[in-house]
Amino acid sequence: MCRNMQKDILRSIPSVNELLESPEISKLTGIYPRQLVVDAIRAVLEDIRQSLTNEKGMSRFDSNQKSLPCEGGVKKIVEAQAIDLSPQKLYHRVQQSLQQKFCGIEHAINATGIILHTGLGRTPLTDEAANQIQNILKSFCTLEIEKLTGRRGIRYHHIEQLVSMITGAESALVVNNNAAAVLLALDTLARGKEVIISRSQLVEIGGSFRMPDVMSKGGAILVEVGTTNKTYLDDYRNAITEHTGLILKVHQSNFKIVGFTETVVLKDLVSLGKERNIPVMYDLGSGALIDLEKFGLPHEPTVQESIKAGVDIVTFSTDKLMGGPQGGIIAGKKKWVDLLKKNPLTRALRVGKLTIAALEATLKLYLEEDLAIKKIPALTMIFAPLEAIEERCKRLISNVTPETKAFMSISTVDGLSEMGGGSLPGEGIPTKLISLYSEKIPAEELAARLRGNTPPIFARIEQGRVLLDMRTVYDDEVDTIVAALEKIFSQGKVN
Repeated sequence: MCRNMQKDILRSIPSVNELLESPEISKLTGIYPRQLVVDAIRAVLEDIRQSLTNEKGMSRFDSNQKSLPCEGGVKKIVEAQAIDLSPQKLYHRVQQSLQQKFCGIEHAINATGIILHTGLGRTPLTDEAANQIQNILKSFCTLEIEKLTGRRGIRYHHIEQLVSMITGAESALVVNNNAAAVLLALDTLARGKEVIISRSQLVEIGGSFRMPDVMSKGGAILVEVGTTNKTYLDDYRNAITEHTGLILKVHQSNFKIVGFTETVVLKDLVSLGKERNIPVMYDLGSGALIDLEKFGLPHEPTVQESIKAGVDIVTFSTDKLMGGPQGGIIAGKKKWVDLLKKNPLTRALRVGKLTIAALEATLKLYLEEDLAIKKIPALTMIFAPLEAIEERCKRLISNVTPETKAFMSISTVDGLSEMGGGSLPGEGIPTKLISLYSEKIPAEELAARLRGNTPPIFARIEQGRVLLDMRTVYDDEVDTIVAALEKIFSQGKVN
């Protein structure tokens, strides 16, 4: 870039006060503290100045600008840069800078098709759970008190009753997530003792937390048996010593091993445990309380199956397939659960009243399976018929104005949704998607603008198209997506 051109463009950069007093950016001072808006403007302008001092500067703040020779094209470039540096254009950059600093939790539209999207908070709660939280949010509640006697009670009592009724477990305990449940069980039952586990089950869960590390933190001594693809009952039997404290089975909920494989079923491990007087624990992970196979989906082991097999302890998440708030449940034989309740770690890992309220409301729905399927968002999304999803797509397309359609190609295409959340790995659920393509706005930029909407809309990009999976979009969010597209493709916003 020639020196004179750099100077001309630098002179076209507006001042902080000029931007601050502009109708567009001045609105931000009503949302954020004035000084923070000033700081954000300064940061954006400094970034532009820095970008202009290097060879790639032109493209850094305007992805549509092509590099042109200095001779003969200076005037056009300066005019283009002047438009790009207007308050209308810089508003989005200043807003983005502020949003990054004040990036709190807000409502979002999940059009990714990932039902249990960890980044988007996994599944929404039921209306019943939300109402129960609201009921106790601004008042006192019977968290740890007996209503009839007025005596101090146990906060887990109602959860324990519900879990026992639904699963057949003798006892139960709730902690803040499944990793905590596993940690508490290992610390209680196997600290300083050997824990036998198949090599194929040394999984890594979200956030790079690995089962061997959790076992080590729980004070257990890891004893691996079998191979990556094959483990037999004799492998467990031959590994038992006088120092063995626990036999552990971990459900491979977030990956698959296929082909030449062999694994030991839970019932056989339970028999071995009884034979050698060693407790058997099953880390189930996803926490399914409904047999998905009945509805045409691949089999996912349920908590009820584990309890029926006679396992001593089973741990599972409450915010995955169960569809409740974040938490982890430990269920099983009373003699073992009682030991966990007495562990001081239980106090550190316990959940608060809001979690308990939401979890109770969610579990009550499972007393009637049909009611759970109808009311729990994760289940309604999983079992949503293609016809309903396609109807959602048609409504979205029909509501987009002809003026907006002139700037983009919009259509319905077939696709696959994902379970997510470490459940049913590799299994896709047939779905219908909205495909968006525009020659005016690249797919990456269009997806970014959708995320910049209020509320943010999260989609996916494939082969240069933005795809909106309508399986995970609520009916009342369709109009919000339409409004966002109208805003993005309105006159003056498309270059």
